[in-house]
Amino acid sequence: MSKSTLDPEAAAGTIRTWLGEADHVLITAGAGLSAAAGYDYGDEDRFRELFPALHRIGLRSRYLVGVPLPPELWWGYWAVHIDDIRFSPDPNPLYQQLSSLVDGKDHWVMTSNVDALFARNGFDPDRIFTPQGDYGRYQCTTPCTTATWDTQPLVAQLLTTYDPATGAVTGPLPSCPNCGGEVEINVRIGPEFVDDPYLPAGRRLQDWLGSTVGTRVLILEFGAGFNTPGVIRRPGEHLTRQNPHTRFVRVNPTHPETPDDLAGRTLSVPVGADHLLDALNVPHPAPDPTVAS
Repeated sequence: MSKSTLDPEAAAGTIRTWLGEADHVLITAGAGLSAAAGYDYGDEDRFRELFPALHRIGLRSRYLVGVPLPPELWWGYWAVHIDDIRFSPDPNPLYQQLSSLVDGKDHWVMTSNVDALFARNGFDPDRIFTPQGDYGRYQCTTPCTTATWDTQPLVAQLLTTYDPATGAVTGPLPSCPNCGGEVEINVRIGPEFVDDPYLPAGRRLQDWLGSTVGTRVLILEFGAGFNTPGVIRRPGEHLTRQNPHTRFVRVNPTHPETPDDLAGRTLSVPVGADHLLDALNVPHPAPDPTVAS
């Protein structure tokens, strides 16, 4: 594995050149992109603000809310968490910067993030593949059906009975509209995950990738580490190997390494996505053709 020491400004210059030369762009993203955009699951201060009751019992971040909780606390957590992450109406400047960067380029998005921040900030929803699911859907835990349902009215109802002092909801707990059993958020946790809502986008992405064979493709990967490397990190490397005209940019402050066998076609950028996008969005005048190089 090779690791770059480029600073954001130097990396931005190379990326501008590669972006200008690309026929197509594939953006791939993991949790690090949303963290850079202000949705950091490890942020203890934000956790304490949103979940004071859970903080009092010793939990310190959203990453830790995998421990068994009573159902009333569990659904209280999910209601507040999803309302904050998935249904906030505020635009996100970092995702909008990224959208502006690829505006005018034929592009697709593949992300392990389940917060819909791409679709909510200027990206075409029909060109986003989210194989890990979406906080905006829920499913039967069994599951008794492959149907999924809109989470927004469920979250709104739960929040009407949520008590911040206890962290619990006091109304009826969610149940499956089909069988009456337990339900869970439609995100990939185990083999019960219902992936039907996401398969059409996956097929469209495969068709698009097939149409780019032999052309110049730029893969921009942001914040994809080793929690689920088989979802984003490894596929990007594999796609680069498949097409000799593909270039690959990995933006990651802690794991920016790129495979040695792809040397010459990769760029390792060891900073957060916010720092790189800030550098990329600084006005950059085109070279004066009248000035000899």
